[in-house]
Amino acid sequence: MIISRDYYLEQLVSRKHNGLIKVITGIRRCGKSFLLRTIFKNHLLENGVDENHIVEISFDLYDNINFRNPKIFYPWANEQLKDDSKYYFLLDEVQLLDEFVSVLNGLADKKNVDVYVTGSNAKLLSKDIATEFGGRGDELHMYPLNFSEFMSVYKGNKYDGWNEYITYGGIPLVVLAGSEDQKVTLLENLFKETYIRDIVQRKKIKNSAEMDILLDILSSAIGSLTNPNKLQRTFKSVNKSKITATTITKYLEYLEDSFLIEEANRYDIKGKAYIGTPSKYYFMDIGLRNARIKFRQIEITHSMENVIYNELRMRGYSVDVGNINIFDYDKNGKKERKQLEVDFICRKGSKKYYIQSAYVLDTDEKREQEIRPFLRINDSFKKIIITSNTPKPLYTDDGILMMNIYDFLLHPNSLDF
Repeated sequence: MIISRDYYLEQLVSRKHNGLIKVITGIRRCGKSFLLRTIFKNHLLENGVDENHIVEISFDLYDNINFRNPKIFYPWANEQLKDDSKYYFLLDEVQLLDEFVSVLNGLADKKNVDVYVTGSNAKLLSKDIATEFGGRGDELHMYPLNFSEFMSVYKGNKYDGWNEYITYGGIPLVVLAGSEDQKVTLLENLFKETYIRDIVQRKKIKNSAEMDILLDILSSAIGSLTNPNKLQRTFKSVNKSKITATTITKYLEYLEDSFLIEEANRYDIKGKAYIGTPSKYYFMDIGLRNARIKFRQIEITHSMENVIYNELRMRGYSVDVGNINIFDYDKNGKKERKQLEVDFICRKGSKKYYIQSAYVLDTDEKREQEIRPFLRINDSFKKIIITSNTPKPLYTDDGILMMNIYDFLLHPNSLDF
């Protein structure tokens, strides 16, 4: 079964012939190779590109080990250019090619070559792509299936689909598995045999047990503010560990480098400045997170928050956690300082939205709790509360948009309702 990834295909098509090296990054098994070598290749063929003008290599295959040597690959690549027509190079897991930056820059410098590559780890980090390729890198970051893509192949209604998605996530291989047992086994094996092993081997980590404990702590605390010092105290009190905050910081960077987790920083809305630690960490796939905790402690409130975060990032928004400092009065009439939180501030260009994730607003007290931070923000950008039980999008008297999770996830322009 082919799962359409139309959003990413459109992104690749819009970048054709721009003279840059198109770099598809993302967590392993999220569908990068399939996007490049099946979906995008089919697009080229359907639009009249001669198959002889499509050059594809997957560097992680045994048959292509010799091509990891640039002195073998680069002359071979030049030999494929038989005429002046456009050639498309589709190169998978390119970080395995030695001196790949120089090789790719050399190919991209040819007027009749358009280069597309995938990569899964720190050698192709988004923060380094622009500098690594001397301004010639153009990143497309790919995520596992979002809920809309998941529902395109799910045989059932959106409510049952949501329950399955928020449990097993959107890794394509897992989504297409035939049974729940298979999904569980795949997720657990992917975590252990693919993601963790890759980090441990690549970073030469001697005490992998500490990495396992850190992942367990993060998995149990999605949506919670934390920092290396706080994590160190948890290690010490629960595991009697002497791990340092410096080592924890290093491990967090490794996990982010492999696209397993992502950090959301705190932003002072009134002061208009970043606060620094503590931060929040979200998993790039909620199924992987659940597998890490053995499918126990699946708190729907935090899981929904993680899914919303990933959706916003997939749509191209930068996402921060909002903080508002206020002065209020306690029950004795004494003035005190309080902090209110906005789950997400998302920005893209001139657009900005404030978003609260609230699984259920079942009491006036809960409703007031979610709305209160919005009423303290003195600007006109849209403020949205996403729930599971709002029947349809509607605005409150305060101008706040209420929306259910299904409308938000299934409509790509839902923030503009």
